[in-house]
Amino acid sequence: MTGRVAGRIALVTGGAMGLGRADCEALAAEGAKVIVTDREVEQAHEVAAAIGGDALALDVTDETQWQDVMQAVKERHGGLDILVNNAGNVIFEDIETVSAANFRLHLDIHVMGTFFGCKYAIPLMKHRHEANGGGGSSIVNMASTAALMGYGNIPAYTAAKGAISAMTRSIAVYCQDEGYGIRCNALAPGGIETPMVMGVSGRAGEAPINIPEGPLPADALGAPKDVAGCVLFLASDEARFLNGLTIPVDNGLDARPHH
Repeated sequence: MTGRVAGRIALVTGGAMGLGRADCEALAAEGAKVIVTDREVEQAHEVAAAIGGDALALDVTDETQWQDVMQAVKERHGGLDILVNNAGNVIFEDIETVSAANFRLHLDIHVMGTFFGCKYAIPLMKHRHEANGGGGSSIVNMASTAALMGYGNIPAYTAAKGAISAMTRSIAVYCQDEGYGIRCNALAPGGIETPMVMGVSGRAGEAPINIPEGPLPADALGAPKDVAGCVLFLASDEARFLNGLTIPVDNGLDARPHH
């Protein structure tokens, strides 16, 4: 088998749709055995069947479920090479209107979900390079341009994504200092045409916008594959010298002056 991640075992959270599905498809296309996890179990199984992977039920806020999933991965595959902490949500409420419950919900899904994923995956990922060769294992956490910029109507989401970016740096340094052979990076997508974005923009249930090939104008939405390509790169040995980064995937949004 050839491929940029051939023979690797990968786990993606929120893999049933949107960015997560695109991540699963990209990794599988380049040779990885992908475990698709999601609360939407039926859809996760559909994705897994389409790419020749496995599917497991997972609510990322539930520590016990994380432990069960990692035990299943260990029993079925013996270890893990790639973890993509992708599951997420967003509720548009400003600092004066956001409820404490919704603020905590963002932290539970994004921050605790990423924390649990890293905590329970690392024992299955460390030292894999010693037996398998290559550039080591890779954790890819999903941050957002909201971790880098100020958006006034999503303070809970912004706080959660900022925490993921900071936690990514800590995990990267720890794993490197321990000699585990695990890199940990984060991606910070801008606007991507996904079911979540369609829902918050009032287009739930409509056909997705066709994202054309080729260069995109400054205000364009991206396609899920634009993020998935970056996930694939960070998961591959090509990115062995990248560690502890939060990389914008935003068509230059973060680079522009803001008024």
